[in-house]
Amino acid sequence: MPFATLGLGSKLTQALVEKGYVEPTPIQAKAIPVILSGRDVIGIAQTGTGKTAAFVLPLLERLAAAPAQRRMRVLVIAPTRELVAQIEENVRAYGKHLALRYATVYGGVGEAPQVQALRRGVDIVVATPGRLLDLTEQKHVDYSGLQVLVLDEADRMLDMGFLPAIRKIVAKTPATRQTLLFSATMSKDIEKIAKDVLRTPVQVEVGARSTPAEAVTQYVVEVSPAGRVPALIHLLKDAALQSVLVFSRTKHGADRIARKLEAAGVRTATLHSNRTQGQRLAALKRFKSGEVRVLIATDIAARGIDVDGISHVINFDFPPQPEDYVHRIGRTGRAQAIGDAISFVTHEDADSLKKLERFLGRGITRKKLEGLVPPSPAQTPAPAHPPTANRFGRHRFSQRGKPQGRRGRT
Repeated sequence: MPFATLGLGSKLTQALVEKGYVEPTPIQAKAIPVILSGRDVIGIAQTGTGKTAAFVLPLLERLAAAPAQRRMRVLVIAPTRELVAQIEENVRAYGKHLALRYATVYGGVGEAPQVQALRRGVDIVVATPGRLLDLTEQKHVDYSGLQVLVLDEADRMLDMGFLPAIRKIVAKTPATRQTLLFSATMSKDIEKIAKDVLRTPVQVEVGARSTPAEAVTQYVVEVSPAGRVPALIHLLKDAALQSVLVFSRTKHGADRIARKLEAAGVRTATLHSNRTQGQRLAALKRFKSGEVRVLIATDIAARGIDVDGISHVINFDFPPQPEDYVHRIGRTGRAQAIGDAISFVTHEDADSLKKLERFLGRGITRKKLEGLVPPSPAQTPAPAHPPTANRFGRHRFSQRGKPQGRRGRT
């Protein structure tokens, strides 16, 4: 199905061809016609399925078809500055042949350029809730012409405590607006906010709800707490780990891991809240270009990472909540590619692992690193469900139990 059949005009389809996109992803094929019709939409899709383009493309089409007003007509709210920058990059690429203005609004940088951009008049604003609310309370934001409100990664915004700010912003918008809500998961909290801010929405869902992408092979490696750095260095000896995203629970932990890897000769960059915006963008650029092989990030900072070709996600620190696990591993296996997710598990993570497996409804394959001292039996967490059949990894592993499948997720 070509993009033109979804109702997109020639200028947008030309930009898509120039980007090398031939046909829409499932979420795009389902969402674009509905958004063009003006209906409110709840979109549920995993990271890497093309959901940003699913709302950016039809909104650009609608804006281009109407006379320019030089005031905010579309507002996209996202949880982090990295994700704001990524959405803006999509708007810039897809709208390159359209005479539209856009601005980004987020913290960590000076307010003055953002205020000036809003005063000049823009068609699209992409913003984080905190800075947008600050500028709203300073009366720098005019919502009177707003036609469409988009809440992207709504589940993460709730996790980060942005709900009060979002409610204050929504209260400023016209009641006649179209509202789009996109999320990787659909919790009761998301259902509640959707009920409050959307009107008879159409729900568009791709893939199993709250489960990781099918293209990602997942397994855990059992190590002692002190054995995680040696295990990571051991894994990175394998050339198959070409582009690796490592998750650390804390920003200080990310820096420590980076120092250890650099000392071992592994080119590494870090992404966390202690880094300036310039440093964060530079780290992402180096990772995207392949200048560095490993990017170490915290959960919040990683929300804006949209990099094709990430071969592996490694959970250096096991995620405390299943939803965090879903978001983390969704950074690989993007755009119908394949990828691996490796989680280090210590005896302290036994309960979290069992909780995750109950959440997924299946076990995750255990593997041991050959050449490293394995944890004692007392430190080895047992699966909450027996592992399902799957292929072996291509890394330095020996297999424990049955392997788990790359495809056919529940």
